[in-house]
Amino acid sequence: MSRVERWIAINQREFYADGRLKAEAREERLRRGRSEAAIDAWERQMRSQLEEWRRLDETNPEVEVNYTVYDFFSKEEKIIFHPDGTLKEEFRRNALRIGSSENCLERLEYEKKQDIAQYERMSAEYAARGMNFGSFLMRMRQDLDSSTIRNTIAMQRDLRNGEEISSLPLDLDPHEYFS
Repeated sequence: MSRVERWIAINQREFYADGRLKAEAREERLRRGRSEAAIDAWERQMRSQLEEWRRLDETNPEVEVNYTVYDFFSKEEKIIFHPDGTLKEEFRRNALRIGSSENCLERLEYEKKQDIAQYERMSAEYAARGMNFGSFLMRMRQDLDSSTIRNTIAMQRDLRNGEEISSLPLDLDPHEYFS
């Protein structure tokens, strides 16, 4: 989704696609006590933002990766499941051979399909608002990974400096601390 499409999706309640303020939105702002000059200034600011985004879409389009739910499967899940959430036949045969019940495997498959359906619902909701749910999730995952690494490095530094166990960012066994 381009920047302009995202702007339109976010502001469609108050603005037309060309950047003009809708009459209802103007009246609502007047009822809230805004002056005509303030409303006009806000409209010009929003229109200039829209024009800037149009220019950027033409000169420097955003490269957005459309992640699928399969991109969020763990390595183990990719071994076990197809992208649609069904169990791979090889896994099913091996699981039945070692004593898993067919009901257990059906339940496993059902739960994975529910996870996929939830991802698809959230993707549709985000798309309606002009956002990419997969990109949002991937950024969250990357931020979490980087903060965990930062916390681990900080904890190692604090251990070297003899900090109290209670002040450390991650759980630590006291036996590990004093050894």
